Amino acid sequence: MADPVSPPEAKGRVVTDDEDGLRLDRWLKEHFPGLPFGQVQKLLRTGQIRVDGGRAKANARLAAGQEVRLPPSLRDGGSDAAAKTPAKPKTARGGKDGKAGGPKLSDHEIKDIQARVLYRDAEVLVIDKPAGLAVQGGSGLGRHLDGMLDALRFDAAERPRLTHRLDKDTSGVLVLARTRKSAQWLTEGFRHRTIKKLYWAAVAGVPEIAQGRIRLDLGKRRGAGGQEKMDADAEDAKRAETLYRVVERLSRKTAWLAMEPVTGRTHQLRAHAEAMGTPILGDGKYGGPAAFPDLPVPLKKMQLHARRIVIRHPNGKLTSVVAPLPPHMQVLWDALGFSIDQSADELFEE
Repeated sequence: MADPVSPPEAKGRVVTDDEDGLRLDRWLKEHFPGLPFGQVQKLLRTGQIRVDGGRAKANARLAAGQEVRLPPSLRDGGSDAAAKTPAKPKTARGGKDGKAGGPKLSDHEIKDIQARVLYRDAEVLVIDKPAGLAVQGGSGLGRHLDGMLDALRFDAAERPRLTHRLDKDTSGVLVLARTRKSAQWLTEGFRHRTIKKLYWAAVAGVPEIAQGRIRLDLGKRRGAGGQEKMDADAEDAKRAETLYRVVERLSRKTAWLAMEPVTGRTHQLRAHAEAMGTPILGDGKYGGPAAFPDLPVPLKKMQLHARRIVIRHPNGKLTSVVAPLPPHMQVLWDALGFSIDQSADELFEE
């Protein structure tokens, strides 16, 4: 039987650096949390979902820059089942009638997420994501940013789109695209590193070299108890590079680092900080007990914050957005006597 061709109207999405190495079925689950597993298998089997124009299996590993071609029903954010049902009007409470995008949002949640907008223009929306909020849905996650995007629609014709991700426990600047066109150039900006990101982290110990570049390939590997972590010894390890500098230090016990990822691997900053022997405070997954030293305040959350992002628009305009320290990090900064000045927000010279 001839290999069926995807419909001409099918559109694609580009795999971001943050999604590099992700299995295709997991990628589809993250982008379309309501899509049944059986439907995924059918769409792949019939060639309606393709990777770079070719057929792909559910367990295929995606690479940054690849295009996943989707049928119209998924392109528009639904499923084949949903495409056969007349669309219902969207609300600001989580998808269609508050269901498709996640649990219904309360008035308090809507006001809170809208109050977190740091910057908005016709093409881009930048929010201050709180620590503890997942960007996309997954196993056991009932509340996530993807399910709140209708509340961030404002005057736009469509709900904003995710263009990159932050770990659930990482706070700070997160960029959303307000149009289909801006989603494309933002994705390309992250892919080609024309968009710069600066993170702040408090770590256990102090790096031996005050400023440098970490080059340590990373790939996903299952450890004790089946926990998946990024590891240099993984078979699929790929290039991972981070610039860092010590902003302030407290004797040899703790340091404040500014970190700029050159590549965008999953958990890259966390894995690189641990590889230097200075795990991020509160990061038990990578640092273990060493990530919880005796400090003036208890560590209840990870001390990693996406502090600044600089976006280059297609017209050459530069937009720089800074997110204030979240309360749990501000408490530690105050206790350790770290003082914030303009130099801490400076990007690295490439």
